Order: sequence, then C-alpha cells, then structure tokens
Amino acid sequence: MDYLKEYQRWCEDPSFDVETKKELELIKNDEEEIKDRFYKELEFGTAGLRGVIGMGTNRMNKYTVGKATQGLADYIIEQGVQDKGVAISYDSRKMSDEFSMQTALILNANGIKTYLFESLRPVPELSFAVRQLGCTAGIMITASHNPPKYNGYKVYWDDGSQIVAPRDKDIINKVRNITDFKEIKTISKEDAIKKGLFNLIGIEMDDKYIATLKSHILNPEIVEKEGKELKIVYTPLHGTGNTIVERLLNELGFKNVYVVPEQAKPDGNFPTVDYPNPEDKKAFKLALELAKKVDADVVLATDPDADRLGIYAKDTKTGEYMPYTGNMSALLIAEYRISQMKEKNILPKNGMLITTIVSSNLAKAIADNYNLECIEVLTGFKNIGAVMKKAEENKDKTYVFGFEESYGCLIGDYARDKDGIAAVMSLCEAAAYYKSKGITLWDQMNNIYKKYGYYKEDQVSIVLEGAEGAEKIKQMMTDTRNKEVKQIGKYKVLTFKDIEKDYVKNMATGEESKSGLPKSNVLYYELENDAWCCVRPSGTEPKIKLYIGIKGTSDENAEKELEELKDAMVKLVKGE
Repeated sequence: MDYLKEYQRWCEDPSFDVETKKELELIKNDEEEIKDRFYKELEFGTAGLRGVIGMGTNRMNKYTVGKATQGLADYIIEQGVQDKGVAISYDSRKMSDEFSMQTALILNANGIKTYLFESLRPVPELSFAVRQLGCTAGIMITASHNPPKYNGYKVYWDDGSQIVAPRDKDIINKVRNITDFKEIKTISKEDAIKKGLFNLIGIEMDDKYIATLKSHILNPEIVEKEGKELKIVYTPLHGTGNTIVERLLNELGFKNVYVVPEQAKPDGNFPTVDYPNPEDKKAFKLALELAKKVDADVVLATDPDADRLGIYAKDTKTGEYMPYTGNMSALLIAEYRISQMKEKNILPKNGMLITTIVSSNLAKAIADNYNLECIEVLTGFKNIGAVMKKAEENKDKTYVFGFEESYGCLIGDYARDKDGIAAVMSLCEAAAYYKSKGITLWDQMNNIYKKYGYYKEDQVSIVLEGAEGAEKIKQMMTDTRNKEVKQIGKYKVLTFKDIEKDYVKNMATGEESKSGLPKSNVLYYELENDAWCCVRPSGTEPKIKLYIGIKGTSDENAEKELEELKDAMVKLVKGE
C-alpha cells in the first residue's frame, strides 16, 4: 500500500468527515506516524480485528469497523443465514459502545436482525448468547487485555466460537472487496426498530448464564459451608467482569467477596493500571494491598472482556501471596474438577482434555492419569472450539476441559470461548473444597507438582513495532526456520516441527512426516526430558513470542532449568 497516497485520499475524499480530516491534519509533517497508520489494513489474526484507536487504514475507527461489518454482512447474506441474526456485546474500552451500535445498525441496514446487549457484558456471555439465541454469528467489541489505546472486533460463528479457517479468510476477502466506504450501508436506529431488526438483550440473559454456571458446581454443600469463611478479593480491572462475578459468588454462598473499589467501575482509561492484563503482576497492586488488609485466601483478576483470569493464593506457611501462571491456574482447576468427577462417577469414558501446543505438558500427565484423551491444537481458543464442534457433530467424544496458557479456560460446553467468570467460580469452589480438607490452594498446587512432576513454563515477547518491526519479525522467523537446530542449551532436540510447512523431522533418525495441524507460522522444538520450545509471531500485537517449558525434579531445579533454557532460546531466535 502506498501509505502517502492513501493518507492523501483520506484527507481529501468527501467520504471522510471533518473530524477525521482534522485529526489527520495534525500529523501532516510526521511521515513515520503517517506510515504506521496507512502502510497496511487491519486484518483478522488469532483474535479478529485489533488495533490502536485513531484514523487510518491500520487503526480502529468507524471506517475500518464499518468496512469489517459490511464485509461480514455480505458474507452472511451469501451464506443465506441472515434470518438467524447476530448477537453483539462490548467491553469498557474507549469507543466500544459507539462501535457496537454502529455495527448493529450496519447489519440492520443489510436486513440482518441484531441482538445488542443493553450495556457492556463479558466475552463468555456473548459466546453463550450466540448459542442460546440460535444466532448465525456474534461480535464482541474489545481489545481484550491490550493497553488503553487499543480496541478490537472479535467475530464468532453459530457455534459460539471465534471464526476459524477457511471462514475467517472468506470473510476478510469480503471485507477487502469493499474498496469504497460509500458501499457501507446505513439505517437509523428508529427505522431499524420499526422493522424489528434492532433488539436489546437485558438481564434475562445474565440469569440464564448464571444458572448455567451454577449447574457446573460439583460440591455445592461444601461451597455453602466453607463459603461463609473463605475470603476472596476480586478485581475486574475496570472491565466487564463485575457485571456477573459478585452476584454469582454471592448466590453460591461466598459471603466474604471484596471487590477492589478503585477498579470496580468500567473505565476505558484504565486509570489504576498501565496494562489491564491479569498476566502482569503490576495489575495486582491494589488487589494485593486489599488482600493483606482483609487477610484474603485468594486474589483474582479478570481482564476487560473477562475471558482471562489471573490469580494469587496465600501461602499460609510464609504469609505471602503466590502468583500463578495461566498454566498453573487452569491445571489446578482441571485437577480439581476431573478428580471430583471421577470420584462422583460422572467422568465420561470418552472424555477429552483440549490444550494448545504452547501450553504446559502437565496437561498430558493429568489426562493420562484420568484416562482422558489429550488433544493439542494451535494457539487461539477458537481452535479448541473447533474440536468441540467436531466432537458435538460426530457424537464420538465428550468435552471435559480446555485451556490455553494465556490465562484462559472453559469448564463446560455451554460456550465456545475461554471463560474468566467460570474460572473465578471454579477456583473459589476449589479453594472451598481444599479448605474443607485443611489445605490452601497453594498447598494443592504443590501437591500437583509432587504427584506429576515440577512442570514450569515461561514466555518471552520481543516487541518490534511499526512497518520496520513487522519486517524484522518476518526475517527472524525465516532465519530461525532455516537453522538446523540439534541442541538448545543443554537439551537435545528430539523433534522439529514447522507447522507452516506441515513438516516434522525426527532429529535422531532423520525421518520426516507431517504435523497434521492447519498451516500456521509456528516453529516447535520437542526436547529431551519432557522439555520444549516454540516460537511464533503474535497474531494481534507487534511481537514475536517465544514459549519455553521444562520438567524439573524440584521447584528450585525447575526454576533454574527454565531460566537456562529461556536464555538459550532467546539467543537462538535473535541469532546471537
């Protein structure tokens, strides 16, 4: 794309309003900024459309959102499924409510019925609503855990899962076919209501969602008993989480729920955090201060759209609050739920635990222990959803649990995306259960390591922004792909997988085979002693991501081994 030419078009074309032109006029002497805004168009990655809010083809604004929505509308009409309607929700980010209303009305202008939540709601409830209402699609306006300057647009299909190949590519092709913003259809809200196309979703969907979550509680009597004593600190980090969480926990019988007051209300500026991400320890500052004040047992945080959950649990031996990674919290929930299902004789014989190739190998150990099939998919919860859909259609396997390392899991098949609300509920239930046994969540995490081995994981992100950064990321992937890597640190490489080329090589025998996974720009190194490394470019952010996992003999040994392998992997990718 000729970015200067495109910039000039936006400045002069009457399709763009005065406010747009004023914003662009302010950057007329900043070629780097012009380049960053116009060198490409936003595209669907692992989580849909996502970008910095502002004017330009590479930004989230009413034009790019309009174009995406018109393209989606064209696709829905082509498929002949427009009568089923589209559910729409949004989070607390800047422009989220405006983008959601715009999206609804563009779909209405195309004759497609919409169901827009009356106010902000979390991602998992949107996924749930798509299935409940029998919609053909769903849209969530959110940039998940990204910094405040971002917003995004996630598209779901009729199963409640984010769109997967080839549908995602077909939709983006429809979007690309729109070369003139005049092609975007419009209708007034009043006319859309008169035609019965514009509909609001209210508290009745909350009631159904909460009832469904409560039905997944495995030990209601223990929750009721221990819930009177258990102390929980929760923060929605200025997002959607507390539209549901506090009510849900109170109804279950948790009587000591402390919501961080400074972060309880939705606010797209995220004034108390630099980065509203429960993966970031700094995001827990206020929650941990409150936890110490009230002597909480567990500290929980969800991201703005409430699909991710981060946790700290108190170690009563030291009095310290200990952080959990996404792998740790998900697998703590998995071990609790699966063990209890087995004890109650409700664990299905054809059960499956679904995970991603960059998540902990502890998942395989847990699945093996309970005779579940462990299925690995590519990064992105939509790929877990795709396996769920296939199993539902074939009626050959039963979903038990699914998770990815990026702080997201799903405890049941009522939705098709990760559910931070259900994760909060499940961790609180687990905390109550283990409290009844005289142990804490931190004690239980250590028990899991003693039972299965000291699995530890980490990741490194190398951030490279802008057009130049995108080229560097591309080059780093190419250079790494072309290296014959036989050893990383002290670990021998057993198997090398290039998922993009559908290529697998046994490094000991030289035997070559196929990965069997959909093509994706991912390189995976299976190492000796149950260690592994993986590298891929992010689908939504300007970074290259490195994932590392090991199995140690003790907590201290695992930490040491992990750091050494991490350093070796960074050197490999950077070419040092």
